Amino acid sequence: MSMSIATSDELTQLTQPNFEPVFGRPTWEIACLYPAQGCWDESEYLSIGTAHLIEFDNGFIEVLPMPTPFHQRIVQLLFEILKAYVAAQALGEVFVAPLPVRLWSAKYREPDLVFVRPGRIRSPHSQPDGADLVMEIVSEGDVNRRRDLVKKRDDFARAGIAEYWTVDPEEHRITVLVLDGQAYRVHGEFGPGARATSVLLSGFGVNVDEVFAAGTGPQI
Repeated sequence: MSMSIATSDELTQLTQPNFEPVFGRPTWEIACLYPAQGCWDESEYLSIGTAHLIEFDNGFIEVLPMPTPFHQRIVQLLFEILKAYVAAQALGEVFVAPLPVRLWSAKYREPDLVFVRPGRIRSPHSQPDGADLVMEIVSEGDVNRRRDLVKKRDDFARAGIAEYWTVDPEEHRITVLVLDGQAYRVHGEFGPGARATSVLLSGFGVNVDEVFAAGTGPQI
């Protein structure tokens, strides 16, 4: 599907009264109902009524790629394993996206999986302030990979999140990062045949091959 880009004439027309809708033309007018990039605040971001994954970065809105069945199967498996471990140890709660997590003023991220210890969520009707462990399934494409592997690594470290897992289907690798001061250090890069393990959650781990095999789904 090709994406249309508004021309300068089209954008000018949007400010004119009685602009007639045209079949097949994108609904550019919708954008006029929202702040310009760089001008959003937290309340405006949180008021967006959608289940689509949208993050907030210092006044800018970042729309994340639509998850695929491959992505969701991996998320579901990791959620089931992590939730079972956390519940058995009575360590806290595990959530899946969409759930914006407030890292600091003007910065919200939506990790695929979030573990929080008791007491971190101050109100069930507001967003969590930070997290204790987060996981991301790395999305395809250079922009998405940079967001998951570089930008979010910096963001989560700055927010003081103790552990960050990146699950990378392209490299068939799970990397576990643990906070060391103000930055992450690599606890392990776990590839085929390995078991990825946690430092924060002693005894917790997942089989790398099983995780990526889950993405393919049942062979019918």
